[in-house]
Amino acid sequence: MKGPRTISWRVRLALVALLLLAVGTVVTTNTLLTARFTENTRNRAELRLALYSGNLLSELRRNAIVPQLLSRDPTLIGALNSSDYSNSTQRLISFVEEIGAASLMLLDGDGRAVAATDRNRLGSQHRNEPYFINAIRASETLFTVLRRDTGNYLFAYTRRIEDQGKTLGVILVEVDLHKFERAWAGISDAVLVSDSEGTIILATEPRWRGQTELEALAVAPPQTAIQRAIKATADWTMDPADAYVGGQAVIRMESRIPFRGWHIASFTTYESVREKVNGFLALEIMGFAMLLALAFYALSRKTALRMMLFQRESAELRELNARLQREIAERERVQKSLDVAEQTLAQSSKLAALGEMSAAVSHELNQPLAAMKTYLAGARLLLRRNRGEEALSSFQRIDDLIERMGAITRQLKSYARKGGDAFSPVDLGDALASALSMMEPQLKSRHVRITRAMPSEPVRVMGDRVRIEQVMVNLLRNALDATQSVDEPEIEIILAGGETATLTVRDNGHGIEDLDELFEPFYTTKKPGEGVGLGLAISSGIVSDLGGRLLARNAEGGGAVFEMQLPILTGESDIAAAE
Repeated sequence: MKGPRTISWRVRLALVALLLLAVGTVVTTNTLLTARFTENTRNRAELRLALYSGNLLSELRRNAIVPQLLSRDPTLIGALNSSDYSNSTQRLISFVEEIGAASLMLLDGDGRAVAATDRNRLGSQHRNEPYFINAIRASETLFTVLRRDTGNYLFAYTRRIEDQGKTLGVILVEVDLHKFERAWAGISDAVLVSDSEGTIILATEPRWRGQTELEALAVAPPQTAIQRAIKATADWTMDPADAYVGGQAVIRMESRIPFRGWHIASFTTYESVREKVNGFLALEIMGFAMLLALAFYALSRKTALRMMLFQRESAELRELNARLQREIAERERVQKSLDVAEQTLAQSSKLAALGEMSAAVSHELNQPLAAMKTYLAGARLLLRRNRGEEALSSFQRIDDLIERMGAITRQLKSYARKGGDAFSPVDLGDALASALSMMEPQLKSRHVRITRAMPSEPVRVMGDRVRIEQVMVNLLRNALDATQSVDEPEIEIILAGGETATLTVRDNGHGIEDLDELFEPFYTTKKPGEGVGLGLAISSGIVSDLGGRLLARNAEGGGAVFEMQLPILTGESDIAAAE
């Protein structure tokens, strides 16, 4: 017995060593790759920051020479001397197309706009504006940053226009720096530009303008550009974060713009770093898991062989084997017959499961497809009548139906997994409205009278809204099919909340013939081609998964009544606990 114990001790030691090696490798890999990918992310952010800074400086320098050139333009000088500005606006428009500035404006000696590329600004008064006052007093080109009432900033170059020592007016050139904001908004980084005093004058988040960086990061709403950039935090990194926005860690990069003491800063998410590191860690963990699986397999095989050796050395087992030889031979022959039967049964089960799943997919997708066909026909008619806006609403509904079809197929694939779905609070009133919207084409085509009784307060349950709507659509469709032969079809819908949330759907059809087999798969009273009998079976399974039950009975005055009862969700505490 000493030998087996020694081998077992060594095996245990080897397994512990393998586990320690796996943990050490994963931790080391995480540290090294985190540092490497973080540095790469910083380098890319630094390069982007240098590019943004260069673009801003290039735009400012390109517009800086324009006032000096226009202040010497003979046409503009002649217009100011003669007070004839009939061609001045057109002259400025021709310049702005070549220069690419935001706008050009010619101001006379009294500060009145006598020519402008924006004709709505003609006649506006700028006598008290700082850019006009400073330009009249100075003999050089001046740059002014002025915050507007809308919250945006005005970036303008101004220069005095003189003729023979006499001041005639001022030329104003607005620089379009906000186009860079719009370009930055399309990336994952958040970018801001501040002046020499630390006030933000350009930012991807509009509410940051006019504040310092600390103030901006403190008061920005949750759904800002920076919050969208950091959906995943980086608190796991070994190095301290550069900055925190809304409690989340980001990489902060800053650079100086060689213009009037301006600075530009960017905030980059750690999300890409985490994704890359996780990819490598997943491969390592999978490799070690395979090694552990092989080790346990080898250990189990070795133990089994050792036990067989001990059993063969036992005299009682030798005698038992001798007596059982004949039975083993007979059982082997029987086992071969059983193997053939099992293979046949397994193949039949596969074919049955495949047929059931195909029928389920066909049944659940039939309703959205029918609705899509109706909306396409309506959209085609609207387009022929040049009613494009109304046709777009039909296309939007078709898009919503496609999304629902995707959700239905995902639900069908998850039927075999119990407890894997994440439930959330569902308002049954909203879900019923969505189900009625999907059934709208069939209801209108049949001219069915719908009566609804809704409670004043919302009725909420915990569940999956797509599956709950799926049950409602199946109940409504069954009620609609049951009233096909009725002259005045009516469907009554009652939603009530009490100890349970109850949705009742009643029709004035001919009722239910066989209540016992109603919820069995493939049971249907419809004609061939009109249904496969899976609607109520699937609906009953969905309601059972949600902790409720689906009931059916014949109404006293005729017709059928279906009730969906689910555990009601009451109070904010229940909702918080569920979440």
